[in-house]
Amino acid sequence: MFAAAAAVSALPVQALAADYTAKELRALGLSSDWRNGRGVITKGPDGKVIYLYGQVQPTVVCAPLQVCDVELQPGEAVRNVMVGDTVRWKVDPATSGGPGGNSVHLIIKPTEPGLLTSMVVTTSRRTYQIKLQSDSHRYMARVGFDYPEDIQAKFEAANRQLEASIIPGAGVPAENLDFKYHVHGQARWRPTRVYSDGTKTYIQFPSGMASGDAPVLYITSGGQNQIVNYRLKGSLMIVDYTIDQAVLVSGVGYSQQKVRINSGG
Repeated sequence: MFAAAAAVSALPVQALAADYTAKELRALGLSSDWRNGRGVITKGPDGKVIYLYGQVQPTVVCAPLQVCDVELQPGEAVRNVMVGDTVRWKVDPATSGGPGGNSVHLIIKPTEPGLLTSMVVTTSRRTYQIKLQSDSHRYMARVGFDYPEDIQAKFEAANRQLEASIIPGAGVPAENLDFKYHVHGQARWRPTRVYSDGTKTYIQFPSGMASGDAPVLYITSGGQNQIVNYRLKGSLMIVDYTIDQAVLVSGVGYSQQKVRINSGG
């Protein structure tokens, strides 16, 4: 009986493959691809090895008489730590940082080289599946993670910063606009700024201005005022070409108000 069992255990993996269905073999292959994938590994601060969380199963190589430090995301609370070989692998918790930015560290120590096992860490935010391997002298002193949501948050913050620098109407950053326009005259609707993107001219009015109070725009050319086509978008007047001199007029007679606009002067 024992000889038969030994003979079965000695069979190559291929001989046992028939015991699995096509679905199970597919699942095993997908799991193997994830566990053995190359993934993105980078160098972080203070010699930390950085894995992108979730991309592959990270491997932590440790050595006897040394400690490996696996650092989790700040603010992440550990629920459970499960190790396949609890006899020859020791995992102890540690913390760093102050209130609100506390980080949990898993301090990993093998008792001998040549060991291979796995560790599952469940936290308040995610589950880590980590491969543990021991070597006679080589080891990873520090291991950490980059998180896809943090990377996405950085891009979103950069986009928000870019959007904040976008001037209304023009849709381009402020450094690409020409603000060399001067406004002369007083009116309750006096423009707060005038600028051009090289193709169009934008005249921004106070935000409280009602559409019925908007003045009429005339282009000044050869001493004559000529009415031009423009459109209002909220408190923004958009002219479909650049202007050098213009006048904004509202009202008639004694109640008439005028504001002049000059480019570069």
